[in-house]
Amino acid sequence: MTSTWWAAAPPRRVSHLPAVDPELLRVALDPLPPGAPAVVHYRPVAVGPLGDLVSTLLDQLDSVALAMFPNWLPDAAGFDGQGELSAAAARSLAARTAARSRHFGPFLIDLAERATRGARQPGDRLRFPAEVRAAGLARVIAEAYDRTECVLLVTVPALDPDAERTLVAAAEWLVRHGGFTVWLTGTAMRHADRVRSVPVTVPARFAELADPSSRIPDVVGPPEPTLLAWPPIAGVPRGDSPAEQALERALASHRWARGRRWNQIYDPHPPGEAYRLDLFWPAEGLAVEVDGPEHRGRIAFANDRRRDVRLHLLGLSVLRFTNEQVLSDVAAVVDGIRRLLARRRTDGTHPLGDETS
Repeated sequence: MTSTWWAAAPPRRVSHLPAVDPELLRVALDPLPPGAPAVVHYRPVAVGPLGDLVSTLLDQLDSVALAMFPNWLPDAAGFDGQGELSAAAARSLAARTAARSRHFGPFLIDLAERATRGARQPGDRLRFPAEVRAAGLARVIAEAYDRTECVLLVTVPALDPDAERTLVAAAEWLVRHGGFTVWLTGTAMRHADRVRSVPVTVPARFAELADPSSRIPDVVGPPEPTLLAWPPIAGVPRGDSPAEQALERALASHRWARGRRWNQIYDPHPPGEAYRLDLFWPAEGLAVEVDGPEHRGRIAFANDRRRDVRLHLLGLSVLRFTNEQVLSDVAAVVDGIRRLLARRRTDGTHPLGDETS
């Protein structure tokens, strides 16, 4: 079924998804479909020895989990992990959560305490064996999205035979010890024949974006600067976007900016197509998109143009800014938002303003 296209690959296995562009998968998984696992995107730059690769991945996933706090600790919702919630309170909340869940208490307590400290300390990653860390991080990341499973979606670069086998071995280690599901995409797997290939068919509305005959220019941009990317969490700027965080800080002091919602799902006509909006004023029908490097690819570019047209047809105004615009001149970005927001308010309340989830 179209609604569960992502379920073709079996959970807690390493699968190769042939003939599907990693960028297309990323677009089709935003917003994360209901019932789908949490998906973390991994783009390895280099593949070294197995132990080093696993250690690097766990450190990266640890950083992801810390950035997601307090979403994986429900009783801490509404608190700032950088100081408003004391380390003692964090330990207590984590202990209670672990006692009524499948979490390993000492690991969850330690993670919550480190999240409240803000800064990592030397030796943090040495407190627990790698196997404990892997299992704990898989659970934490999944629960940050209220999901039961976590997928690592790996964009495989061109690798020599030994590096390809090492990458597959690391994926198998994460499945065996952490309970992750791993999807391998990108180049064909030529040397790790034990990995099962699983055809995945994305919904037609996304597949057509990859049609090479379409009249969409090739958009060339620099590679993504991070190894890992993860879906935004509703209600807050995304943890891997300094630009979204900078824009929120700039807007926070302005009374006119009240009513904004970060990373909300806009679904005007269920069960039609839903859209995740980076920043949204539902009463005024103003959407603001903050575009990072992932938007420069051909498929993402086409999807953005299609989204903008459909949102305009639904009565929304859409403003787009690049990360560079926000980070280099946030005052100009804020002023552009203020002027269009004032115009929308003068024109009247947007009739579909409450259709968010």
